[in-house]
Amino acid sequence: MVELGKLKEEMYSLLQKLTSVHAPSGFEYLIHDTVISELERNADKVWVDSLGNVIALKKGSKGGASLMLAAHMDEIGLFVSYIEDDGFLRVTPIGGVLERTLLHQRVVIVTRSGRTVKGVIGLKPPHVVKPEEAQKIPEIKELFVDIGASSRDEVEKMGVRVGDVAVFDRAMERLTGDRVTGKAFDDRAGLAVMLKAFQLIDNNEADVYAVATVQEEVGLKGARTAAFAISPSAAIALDVTIASDFPGVAKSEQFTRLGKGPAIKIADGRNASGLITHPEILNFMIKVAEEEKIPYQLEVIPGGTTDASIIALNREGVPAGVVSVPARYIHSPTEVIDLNDLAYAVLLTEKIAEKASVEWLKRIKMRVVK
Repeated sequence: MVELGKLKEEMYSLLQKLTSVHAPSGFEYLIHDTVISELERNADKVWVDSLGNVIALKKGSKGGASLMLAAHMDEIGLFVSYIEDDGFLRVTPIGGVLERTLLHQRVVIVTRSGRTVKGVIGLKPPHVVKPEEAQKIPEIKELFVDIGASSRDEVEKMGVRVGDVAVFDRAMERLTGDRVTGKAFDDRAGLAVMLKAFQLIDNNEADVYAVATVQEEVGLKGARTAAFAISPSAAIALDVTIASDFPGVAKSEQFTRLGKGPAIKIADGRNASGLITHPEILNFMIKVAEEEKIPYQLEVIPGGTTDASIIALNREGVPAGVVSVPARYIHSPTEVIDLNDLAYAVLLTEKIAEKASVEWLKRIKMRVVK
């Protein structure tokens, strides 16, 4: 097994590289080169499909069955929807952006020419708001982006147009010990896990596909088309999950905790409407973790879902599961994860792929009764 300390540092560097790229849903082509450079060294074949998914194949020693690993490339963001005469920008969300996370944040606007423009999200100061206004979270239509321009003409000379996109302007930073903070850990953390695990996988019987998917944050779109094209025997999604292990949250609602290992998902979505992990996949993931002495947590999440829920519904159905990286403050500019969880997620994913035999994959895909 890879030495944990070295793996943590490698994952820190990889995650830093991935989060430094600004690529919200629909603009994943901005991170294509970074992802391809990580995959092509260890793949038998790499390609980009018509929707923008980056797909890599590592052929198995036997073939005849396949395992799909999926992690999405996109991050939440904002579209520039209108330019005011006095140079301020109005915006609309891309994905699950909460207004309360936007107040007075710095953002980076990516123009169609590839230029980046800095801005801040503004709101009336507390000195001039009415008492009733001060008690509520402003709606997105009340917010604006200030890029320092004084007119619409000046904005356009800077290269900013309606339809350009903005993301949080936050660099990844270390906190204490193995804790790190930054933007877009959802799902650059899962993407980093998939990329590194794909590099480490060796002696795999089945074909392994690593798929960096597009537009997960706006409807699991890339995973749907990629799964249809690949038609895998089984699939594992790599994503973050809710860690609410902080003050004000009951222990029964913390779901996962930082530093306790990656989470193996049992179910997600409101009223379990997302993924209910296939029992064979669930038991196999737990068995692998325990055999390899990899710490893990079990998660049942009452909201949100991952690419796995749409992959599971491909064609006649795909047995699917999720390896999750616990993360605090998801969909904010200051998400927090633990590098131990990240590294152990890599090792768990690697061993799942190596131990998934062709015979087992064929059996769980279809059980012939007569």
